[in-house]
Amino acid sequence: MKTRVPDLLDDLETRSADARAGDQLARVNEQIARVAAAADTCLPEVGTLQSLDDLRHLPVLRKSDLAKWQAEKPPFGGLPVSNVAHVFQSPGPIYEPGGITPDWWRMGRFLRAVGIGADDIVQNCFGYHLTPAGMMFESGARAVGAAVLPAGTGQTELQVTAARDIGTTAYAGTPDYLKVILDKADQMGVPLKLTRAAVGGGALFPSLRQEYADRGILCMQCYATADLGNIAYESQALEGMIVDEGVVVEIVIPGTGTPVAEGEVGEVVVTSLNPDYPLIRFATGDMSAVMPGQSPCGRTNMRIKGWMGRADQTTKIKGMFVRPEQVATLVAKHSEVTRARVIARREGEQDAMTVQLESTGTDAQAYAASVVETLKLKGKVELFAPGALPKDGLVIEDQRSYD
Repeated sequence: MKTRVPDLLDDLETRSADARAGDQLARVNEQIARVAAAADTCLPEVGTLQSLDDLRHLPVLRKSDLAKWQAEKPPFGGLPVSNVAHVFQSPGPIYEPGGITPDWWRMGRFLRAVGIGADDIVQNCFGYHLTPAGMMFESGARAVGAAVLPAGTGQTELQVTAARDIGTTAYAGTPDYLKVILDKADQMGVPLKLTRAAVGGGALFPSLRQEYADRGILCMQCYATADLGNIAYESQALEGMIVDEGVVVEIVIPGTGTPVAEGEVGEVVVTSLNPDYPLIRFATGDMSAVMPGQSPCGRTNMRIKGWMGRADQTTKIKGMFVRPEQVATLVAKHSEVTRARVIARREGEQDAMTVQLESTGTDAQAYAASVVETLKLKGKVELFAPGALPKDGLVIEDQRSYD
């Protein structure tokens, strides 16, 4: 008799590979039919698939395509979107729909894996404005029966006070911000009851996870995007990330739609099974690899190694994407600046950004406002003489260690 995994959301997580493939093939074909029936769709016509392997013959949809389509046919580029309750904006700008049907982004599976349930109060420190992260995690908390403190970020003293007064037991937010709250609580001499943390929007570094563990907090991460919702998540086995039941994930050669061999690093391409927003072979721009075998936690779906960098040079710093085109815009704003390089580092268990500029100017602070305006983040500015920066093609360099 099969032993039930205690932190499952449903039995889909332990079904056989054949049952999963058959169900997902049927749902993928339904998505294709929805797109084909849309009178103003921008996608090319495709036929019925005979197996999930046939996905490789379909074109890859990229964010640049989506942005172009949305500019031509706002707000969703002609895709057959339905049951829209919210519209969100991501950098680009790109607009994403949001629904209010139960667990629309499928975050409940992740929160349950962390051990969050009906006895918990979740301090949700993801943003609720323009971007969907706050709503994503709130809908997941609702799916597992947990209450939510919609905290967002900032006003850390008030966050600590609320956590104490309400008795929050779980945290949801970026990996770094939990440390900010805990350090402030220490300064204030306020004991907190946090024992679980569900994080995303940035890398969870091993040293930071260990620091939380030393404080008695189990911290686990998911891999999710505004467009697709939850893609993969950690279980308490902490061996890779288990692909969510509501998506089909392929790992392909970057810039192509050709799948790589199991274990090889490539770009993550996702087909969503959400009927309200049919994204077929949507390229995330993230790199990962398939892990062999099955998770010892008992879940049977494919595992990936988690985030392993970007297929392009786009890098997430402090939970925000910094893109090469933004760096180019920064250079173009100043006639005396010839080149720029953005460097992501870790300082004191938090992300830090340095912007190096080749410039004939001498006042680094003169560029601080342009950095914030263009990159949407504060960072240290360093000036170099024209021609001094490395000529290696990098405009964004990630010096953080993920080991």
